[in-house]
Amino acid sequence: MIEKYEVVIGCEIHTQLLTKTKAFCACENKYGGMPDTRVCPVCLGLPGAMPRISQGYVELGAVAGQALNCNIARFTKFDRKHYFYPDLAKGYQITQYDLPLCTDGYVDLPFIHYPKDEQPGGENCRTKNFKGEDCIIDNKYRRVRIERIHLEEDVGKSLHLQGAHSYIDYNRCGTPLIEIVTKPDISSPEEAALFMQTVQEILRYVKVTKGNLEEGNMRCDANINLNIWEDGKLYHTPISEIKNLNSFRAIKDACSYEVKRQLQEFMDDRQEFNAGFKVTMGWDEEKGQTVVQRTKNSFVDYRFVVEPDIKPFTVSEELIASAKEKVGELPEAKRTRFKKEFALSDFDAETLTSTRELSLWFEEAASKSKNSKRTANIILSELLAVLNEKNQTIEEVEITPAHIAELSNSLEENKITSKQAKEVFAEMLATNKMPSEIIKEKGMEQVSDSGAIDKIVQDVLAANPKAIEDFKNGKTNVVGWLMGQVMKLSQGKANPKQATEILNKYLGEL
Repeated sequence: MIEKYEVVIGCEIHTQLLTKTKAFCACENKYGGMPDTRVCPVCLGLPGAMPRISQGYVELGAVAGQALNCNIARFTKFDRKHYFYPDLAKGYQITQYDLPLCTDGYVDLPFIHYPKDEQPGGENCRTKNFKGEDCIIDNKYRRVRIERIHLEEDVGKSLHLQGAHSYIDYNRCGTPLIEIVTKPDISSPEEAALFMQTVQEILRYVKVTKGNLEEGNMRCDANINLNIWEDGKLYHTPISEIKNLNSFRAIKDACSYEVKRQLQEFMDDRQEFNAGFKVTMGWDEEKGQTVVQRTKNSFVDYRFVVEPDIKPFTVSEELIASAKEKVGELPEAKRTRFKKEFALSDFDAETLTSTRELSLWFEEAASKSKNSKRTANIILSELLAVLNEKNQTIEEVEITPAHIAELSNSLEENKITSKQAKEVFAEMLATNKMPSEIIKEKGMEQVSDSGAIDKIVQDVLAANPKAIEDFKNGKTNVVGWLMGQVMKLSQGKANPKQATEILNKYLGEL
């Protein structure tokens, strides 16, 4: 009888890099377009063609490594990985085998809120990695170790159209990739999806990749098996490698299905782990199940050899230092700082750090404003609503952080009301004028002179004796109506707080 089981997952994330050219030739690195129009003898692997390393390729690989807390190799090389697929024009892939560019990194994931019986540390969730090291960081994060990040080229794309034929588009051949390989530290399908989501966010932040899953910029292979305790004995199921998962939902659903499938397989015929054996699975999203594609008996199948056409090379200290500088503050650290420095809620901090550009835009606005929380509210409630409606990013908006800071300060100094602020904001977007200019043009600036407001209140009371009589008879709701008359007489310019205080003073003396 099965007493309990643990899910063990390791991920391999393939990410295309944002270089101008392909990895080893001068062909444009671009998504889509007419098939087979961005190819050359090098990326097609034609006889006599000689690959040459793109410097930007290595630089972006190093930036990714620094962002994911890796050590960057000072000496590395490329290798050939042989296998025969229709979309692999050369019959081998240029990659890195035993000397990858980046090693020994990690990503800290925020804790997932599991049901009480599955909390980290409970029976169904591992809290230690395979070295016995604690994976729990400060009771807030779970650490996933990264074994390596290596450089390699992408392959072509198979097009399976209606009918009896398939076609190959070789435009993607030679596109620069990094492959991020984790240790088997992930303990649930939900964590696997969160890991990929976190890596996508980090690599987008440091401008290494677009990270568009729908375009294939980022894909994940999930290696999954189970530790099963039965009658006091521990068993390990064979590893399944689920290939080319291209959405967070697909990762979670495919791993969830595979857990159930491996449990059933274990109960049916007790298949156990073999270090030299792995099953490659595909994910049929329509049917909601994994399907066997092939089996691997050994890595000898790939026949790795040193790439003879590219010399081993050194990575300079200058390149590594430049890569570290380009990383800067990462999203989780920025969120933590925003919550502390600007008194933002979790939701507000997450929204304002959703892209690096938005976070920097907000910080500039906050630095120019007297109330950063009010500034954040204007961006969140007004500006982002407009951007979402127009399907624009913060880089496309014409107003500057100074516009928002000045609008925030106008509210903070009681120069305008919140209702007037919405009108100023709309005019600001339409004309790109500064708030102070709009407020002056429209004569909106609030009257904060206590003597002027006192005169307005007296005039309202003198003109409405019935309202005063009603107030004396206990109809307190008349106070709001009188305030409305004060604002009307002042054309909306009276400082509401001062006007309320003065009105209440006179009513209290009746």
